[in-house]
Amino acid sequence: MTALGVFQILIYFLLILAVTKPMGWYMTKVFAGERTFLYPVLRPLERLCYALGGVKESVEQRWTQYAGSLLAFSVFSFLILYVLQRVQGLLPLNPAKFGAVTPDLAFNTAVSFTTNTNWQSYVGETTLSYLVQMAGLTMHNFTSAAVGMAIAVALIRGFARQQVSAIGNFWVDLVRGTAYILLPLSLVMALFFCSQGVIQNLKLYTTATTLEGKTQTIAQGPVASQEAIKMLGTNGGGFFNANSAHPFENPTPLVNMVQMLAIFLIPAGLTYVFGTMVGDTRQGWAIFAAMSVLFLAGVFTAYAFEQAGNPILTKLGLESSGNMEGKEVRFGIATSALFATVTTDASCGAVNGMHDSFTPLGGLVPLFNIQVGEVIFGGVGAGLYSMLLFAILAVFIAGLMVGRTPEYVGKKIESKEVKMAMVALISTCFVILLFSGISSVLPSATGSLNNGGPHGFTQILYAFSSAGGNNGSAFAGLNANTPWYNLTLGLTMLVGRFLFIIPLLAAAGSLAAKKRVAVTSGTFPTHGPLFVGLLVGTVVIVGALTYFPALSLSPIVEHFLMQEGRLF
Repeated sequence: MTALGVFQILIYFLLILAVTKPMGWYMTKVFAGERTFLYPVLRPLERLCYALGGVKESVEQRWTQYAGSLLAFSVFSFLILYVLQRVQGLLPLNPAKFGAVTPDLAFNTAVSFTTNTNWQSYVGETTLSYLVQMAGLTMHNFTSAAVGMAIAVALIRGFARQQVSAIGNFWVDLVRGTAYILLPLSLVMALFFCSQGVIQNLKLYTTATTLEGKTQTIAQGPVASQEAIKMLGTNGGGFFNANSAHPFENPTPLVNMVQMLAIFLIPAGLTYVFGTMVGDTRQGWAIFAAMSVLFLAGVFTAYAFEQAGNPILTKLGLESSGNMEGKEVRFGIATSALFATVTTDASCGAVNGMHDSFTPLGGLVPLFNIQVGEVIFGGVGAGLYSMLLFAILAVFIAGLMVGRTPEYVGKKIESKEVKMAMVALISTCFVILLFSGISSVLPSATGSLNNGGPHGFTQILYAFSSAGGNNGSAFAGLNANTPWYNLTLGLTMLVGRFLFIIPLLAAAGSLAAKKRVAVTSGTFPTHGPLFVGLLVGTVVIVGALTYFPALSLSPIVEHFLMQEGRLF
């Protein structure tokens, strides 16, 4: 590792630390319905949304009603995007004259953007029209992110309230998250991106003549508007197939840094929202600290192995200044490793380099980040509610150690909450490992691989981990646009989203109905270094025990084989 690379990583982390409190303070006021500096401008829009939807702002919902509203909205969103793709050839704003998307790919894409996964089995610039990109994908980028925030806030209310049955109103939380947080930030960021060279137009694709006399088609379109919410909403679905490695999406190192800041901005702020709403900001900072430990451990591991490069080149007598394969020269090794870690910590899925070209253990970091359950800051909302799930498990383990009923932020953690947490965890792990195992022996699935051996298995495992973790990034080297992968990855995304969220909403309803218990000398403190260590250990141990057998057959064994001179 170089001093400059370490400095870049530390500067990034300090910037995230600096924006966490102000962002959290603002979001707390938004979800509490309090007046903010945007209130005079956006309050009429908020009221209009309630009037058009027939929503009574003051009426709150039980967890079953909240979950029902979530599912109804998600089904409706899915159907809209599916139909848009199937009738694409009949719609305007289609200068490239793209036809209808196939049923299996339309299903996969509609599920992907509805669940905030944004996995792309297609090449964006050669598959989807401007209208579908804007009215379909970009709209879902806003709503799926707002849904994540709503679920996180509902779970926080479960901890913050006592002896009540309601955990908020889904429609109100959805509108406020979209109108007061995502829209203003996206507008400012899109304008900034345009100023830096990210394109935004509705022009026909340009045909250019190269120096060799060949013709080349240069795709363009409304990129900046999608790029902003892609990052802020931890969506990750790029306008171009190369995603944030494409110069039209990510033209400069400054844009690259701002994109990474946008990915962590809201997830980091939500930790402060949690501390504020439960009445003890130390609880929020403890969650932030646990996430930070995991983030820093991952990024420096990835950076170290990428900077070390391929030992085979050293054995051949070639000087190695690090592994630059699959990376953009304008970003370099340090910020490529940082971007890969950030995007998989936050279930974003955007990439500025190809993870398939990372060294085996460098590529292990983004894979394991996804597999621990998008808890390292995580997706918008999803990171916090996933980490709170692990907090429930951590205090349960602590309670078993001392023979005492576990408590967390004043609420007793009993069998229902632990069972719901386990249902959420096991369902996601099960579907990832099940489909990965089947795909590794099914001829029609293995035929999509460009690599054999452990590297090929890593490509399969990464794809289903990305889908189950609602991340959306791809290891590449796998042609996923087949009926098998489109359907199984789509099912994995649905399980990873809804069989995770619904148990947590049930836990939120149970917690809200309980009364707070007084702090005594026997209460395990959950705001200090001991709890942070226990929480980090719980995340790592659960992830390691679940996925170590699979990981040992993929990146780990590939690393040792590389040391012996074998590549795949």
